Amino acid sequence: MLSRTAENLYWFSRYVRRAENLARLVNVGSLLQLDLPRAARFSWRPLVDTLGAGAEFDRLCGHAEGAPGDGDVVRFLLVEKDNQLSLHAVVRHARELLRGVRETLPQDCWVAINDLYLYIEANADRAGSRRYRQEFLDRVIDSCLRVSALLSANVSRDIGFQFLRLGTAIEQADMTSRIIDAAAAGLIQPRSDEGIEAFRAMQWMSALQALAAYQMYRRHLRQRVSAEQALQFLLKDHQFPRSILFCLARIQGILPLMPPRQPVRQALNRTLGAVFDADPVRLTHDAAGPGPFMDQLQIEMAALDETIRASYFLG
Repeated sequence: MLSRTAENLYWFSRYVRRAENLARLVNVGSLLQLDLPRAARFSWRPLVDTLGAGAEFDRLCGHAEGAPGDGDVVRFLLVEKDNQLSLHAVVRHARELLRGVRETLPQDCWVAINDLYLYIEANADRAGSRRYRQEFLDRVIDSCLRVSALLSANVSRDIGFQFLRLGTAIEQADMTSRIIDAAAAGLIQPRSDEGIEAFRAMQWMSALQALAAYQMYRRHLRQRVSAEQALQFLLKDHQFPRSILFCLARIQGILPLMPPRQPVRQALNRTLGAVFDADPVRLTHDAAGPGPFMDQLQIEMAALDETIRASYFLG
């Protein structure tokens, strides 16, 4: 397989998973905002910052100071054409990559991605509206899941499929770390110290819901949501497919099916070691919270991505 084709497959699967997680992240913010009591207010800014788009948001939306409104943030994250990290841009990138590898993937994938792109183009105004936002986000999530199902059910288990799996796994690990980061950063701002623990639990519940993990959390842990247990579940659960450890373990299982590259294995082992050594209880009680650890983990995963690029795509 040509290295360019392999890279396009890898990034196509990353963009599809990123689009789904962006929609989930905004969806939970919207639902949490609706359920919030008057004793607290919802802050959208952490969602922008944890995606690494704070400077771009300030440049495009002019909110360098003060709290931005939900309409500004939602439009920036979903449909802002000048934001290369927006949902619109991510789906456009996926469509462009797929156009170059259409002969290697089922035709239904092209139909699904093209339909999704045209839907976003035609309904960009509805995404910023509270009335139609839920419908917009549900459509995006369903379309991304459809593409994932088509890839899983209809693609031969050859080397191209392994690059698709590799991209999906590393993107999910990265997005899970960013959603944890957002929850730890304080999406809910209580107006007084009363009930601060309850609001903290709501934040972590929102992180679980963003990752479609709430039901599995309750099924396996059988207790109320706490910061320590939620972080433990999302970071180190061996069985939940969106946990960081599960995604990294999946990469560990994929590598033997690909041409051996020792630097990739070493970079993966460093990232896995950081997750194994992490103590969720200590991280949640640390004064700085889990944020600095998640930032470091994202740096490790960026290094893993760069090693994959150098080892497989630059040859």
